[in-house]
Order: sequence, then C-alpha cells, then structure tokens
Amino acid sequence: MSSAISNNIRPDADQVLIDIVDYALNYEITSDLAWSTAHYDLLDTLGCGFNALRFPACTKLLGPVVPGTVVPHGTKVPGTSYQLDPVLGAFNIGTIIRWLDFNDTFLAAEWGHPSDNLGGILAVADWLSRKAIAEGKEPLTVKTVLEGMIKAHEIQGCIALENSFNKVGLDHVILVKIASTAVVGKILGLSRDELINAVSLAFVDGQSLRTYRHAPNTGSRKSWAAGDATSRAVKLALMAQKGEMGYPSVLTAPVWGFYDVSFKGKSFQFQRAYGSYIMENVLFKISFPAEFHAQTAAEAAMTIHKQLQEAGKTVEDIKTIKIRSHEAAIRIISKTGPLYNPADRDHCLQYMIAVPLIFGRLTAEDYEDKIASDPRIDALRDKMVVEEDPQFTTDYHDPEKRSIANALTVIFNDDSSLPEVVVEYPIGHKRRREEGIPLLIDKYKSNLGLLFAQKQKETILELSLDYDKLVDTPVHEFVDLLVL
Repeated sequence: MSSAISNNIRPDADQVLIDIVDYALNYEITSDLAWSTAHYDLLDTLGCGFNALRFPACTKLLGPVVPGTVVPHGTKVPGTSYQLDPVLGAFNIGTIIRWLDFNDTFLAAEWGHPSDNLGGILAVADWLSRKAIAEGKEPLTVKTVLEGMIKAHEIQGCIALENSFNKVGLDHVILVKIASTAVVGKILGLSRDELINAVSLAFVDGQSLRTYRHAPNTGSRKSWAAGDATSRAVKLALMAQKGEMGYPSVLTAPVWGFYDVSFKGKSFQFQRAYGSYIMENVLFKISFPAEFHAQTAAEAAMTIHKQLQEAGKTVEDIKTIKIRSHEAAIRIISKTGPLYNPADRDHCLQYMIAVPLIFGRLTAEDYEDKIASDPRIDALRDKMVVEEDPQFTTDYHDPEKRSIANALTVIFNDDSSLPEVVVEYPIGHKRRREEGIPLLIDKYKSNLGLLFAQKQKETILELSLDYDKLVDTPVHEFVDLLVL
C-alpha cells in the first residue's frame, strides 16, 4: 500500500461550478420566446399539480411533518391549505408537480423534466415575498419565478445534452438538485463564493439510483424523487448562505471526486454555452400523462383506434402489433411481464399503446388497478413486438430535430394489416408549438376546474393568462389565488 501523502493545496473551483454560478448570477435573458414559453410552462406545471391532488397516493405525502404546524410567513402550497417552511414547501410543490408524469420534458443524452425545479423556485420566492411584506420591504414578482425557471431549465438541460447519468445508474433528479440549488441560491441573494459552495454541495451529496424507475422495482418514488431533489437544493442553498463551506474540486478530485466515483472517470461534455435554448425547445406533455418517449406511440395508437372502428374491427381481431421505436424508449420503458402499480404502468411502452387502442384514451385514471385489471390490456401487450429503428435513434439525438418517433403496424388474424402509422413529433414538440399552445391552455383550464370553484377559477384565469399583468404581480399574491 502506498504511503504517499496527498497534496493538500486547496484548488480553485472546478470550471463546471464556475460556469453554472456565473450564468445563474449574471446572464440576462433577452429571448421573447423563452419568456413566453416560461409563462405557458408555469401555468401547465401548476395545473399538473392540481390534477395530482385528486390522488390519495400523492396527498398522503403532503403537509407538515408534525400535523397542524403552520409556519408564519412560510410557503403556501398551491391547491392546499398548507403553509410550510420553504424546504418542506419545495418538497410538497415538487411532488404534486411530478406525480402524474404530465409536466414538461427535455430529452437528450439524459432526459428529465425541467419544470420539476419549480418546486424550489416557487417555494423560496413565495416565502421571501411574504417575509418581505412582513418586514415592510418590496416583495418578489412572478417575473423572478419565470427567470428562475428559464435558468433552471437551461442548467439542467445543457448538462443533459451530452452527459448520460442513466448509463451510470444515476437518476436524472441529480440535475434538478444542481439546477435548483443554483437558481434558488441566486433568488436568496447568495454571493458568488457562497453559490459555488452550494452547488458543490449538490454534487457531493449521495445521488439517487434509478432503481425505482426500472423493472422489476418500478415504484412510486419516481413520482416524488424530484420533489425530494428540489427541496434538498433549498436546504443546501440555505446552509451555504449561513457560511457552510464548499468543495471546490468536487468533480475533478482524483479518486474521491464525482467524475471518478460516479461517472466512470469521464468529465462532463458540453454542446453549447448556457443561454435560453432549453426553455425555447422544451417539450410539453399535452395529450397524455405518459413517459415522454411513449407520447408519439400513444398518439399513433389513438389514430389506429379510430381506424379499427371505421373498419368494423376490435382489438380481438389483432394478431400482432409491430412497434418501431428509438433506443432510449426501448431501454427505459419497453417491458414484458406483470405490472404491479400505476408507476409501473406509466413507464411501460406496451401498456401506453394498449390502453388507447382499446379505449380511445389515455388518462391518469387508466393507470389505476380498476382499468389495469381489464384482461384485454395484457392480451394486447403479449402481441407486441418492439424493435429499434436506427434512424429514429439518430433523429432523437439530432439537435436540429430532437424527434421522439414511434411507428405502429397492426396485423390482423387473417394476416391483413393496416398501414403503418408513424408519429415523429408529439403535439407538445417545438415543431408543433403553434398547434399545441391552445390545447395546453385548455389542459390548464381543465386542471383548474378539477379543484377550484368557478368564481375562483375565473379569477385565477383573468390574472394568469395575462402575461404583462402576471409578471408584475407579487409572488405571494399570485399564490394566494391558488390555495384552498
């Protein structure tokens, strides 16, 4: 064994940390498209949270640790009556946002849901606004929230472009923690050195495994993992604000750094500098609460459902369903065998094709046991053959395309078939943005109607759909409209 003593000269901060922090603190967002997309993203993300509040498996995780606790000037959780400290508030908001797998997505070497960061951003902005009012100071406005979203999207997405965490077994929520720490720290007013410390703490943390996203262990933690990550980010930023030290070579330190321990010795690669690209190109889930790699497959299945009706056929007439897909979809969500819970089902490509083929729909309720017990679903799954189309995989990674293609061919018992249905870009893709935004607003209105009485819904809509009015609204006043 070597007895050599390590060099104990403390290095400068890793360049990756510096780039993240300097972007979070100093970058001025000038893209009108980024601002307008962030506005729609905010509404859609909140709406997804309101929808999730109908599900007891979600609501049982919410509220204070000690029942009845109310934090003066604390974070209010939209859609509830809870008022919590900002760390727990971030967990609550982040959990409802993510629960139904219906919020935005960005796909690259790594994938994820950048609006998961709203949990920490909104919790801290709301708390600081209420605190400011109590102290006779000016509150933060919703524009701060939108700016935070754009920057968190950018940090998470730009790291994801060239760096696959899933291939080393780590869950993408590490990117939520990193992005949220940087942006929340900026909102809190951390200095540059304090923010570098905070982001280094996010990397040095133990990171979540993807165990809960994959067979045979798929489970409900995938629905609250992002809430956990964004709340941890708030905690780390607050610790750094109090002077907690950081670890400047957390990534590059030989043997003990993130690259050597968790990234197989590889350093991060970057395709582009931080700007506003990710928000401009974010993918909205509009039609289906489904893992995004299956969105186009579900859309194709809806088309085939109509064709079956027109041809006077049913799913019992089907012998085989051929599925051409891209590598990421096959690796993440293609699975055979039993499906044990809703989280298992909404990460099964075959299930998300079978349900719309049978029912002509795919809703959050369709993942519950009542629907899943229909024997036709598993019968159809057994008839599916999945294969990779290399061109689909290439186009998935092409920065000019970023398609998420799936193609379905139905072959009947008599060996006749329907024409193959190919969908390359889901309706929430940038290439279909003009078509998608009106439907996104309809989705938001529908989600509001699930929770709020008509008068409160109309008040929320009057403010939230008016971009110019909304961005100048104090955060706490906006959130007050959203609570019960």
